[in-house]
Amino acid sequence: MAVMLSWRAPGGAGLESARITLSGGGFRAVGRMIRGTGRGVLTASYRLVVGGDGALSRLAVDVATADGEAQLTLSRSRDGVWLVDEGAGGTRGAFGGARDVDLAFSPVFNALPIRRLGLHREPAEHVLPMVFVDLPTLRVTAVEQTYRTVKPVSDTESALVGFAAGDFTAEMTVDADGFVLDYPGIASRTDLAGA
Repeated sequence: MAVMLSWRAPGGAGLESARITLSGGGFRAVGRMIRGTGRGVLTASYRLVVGGDGALSRLAVDVATADGEAQLTLSRSRDGVWLVDEGAGGTRGAFGGARDVDLAFSPVFNALPIRRLGLHREPAEHVLPMVFVDLPTLRVTAVEQTYRTVKPVSDTESALVGFAAGDFTAEMTVDADGFVLDYPGIASRTDLAGA
């Protein structure tokens, strides 16, 4: 099953759309975003592959700003070894056992731990090692993020999942498939087809 999902950033600061193809516990996403930041405007496109176990398999990101363009590819082997390639040959890393990636400004990437851990369906809390990709620099760092079920999805209501990273906290509204509907301060789902 494939769907097109779109989000708008608060105050008209950006837009993101992604084609998401669900397959068992995994999914593929092809997306593009335009975002205004304190450092100017950026456009980024990505191709994401999440394996049947819910962990990232591969991510390719292209980003452009007025200052130039850059590319990044991240791959994770089944035994947890990461390969980071910025176009000049890859480097290997473990990133503290991370299984998920968080791409700056994108609500699509919050679905990785939410879906993998079923946080939209069953109450739980997890402190997770994550690979964070900054935009527009494409700098890759190991970070720690906390995901916590506030309210599981029901027949009549969406799920609510808490998120914390450093001093930043938010409660995301999430649909029955584990994808963000509303991420306060970051983006809210919008229907571009009906616009």
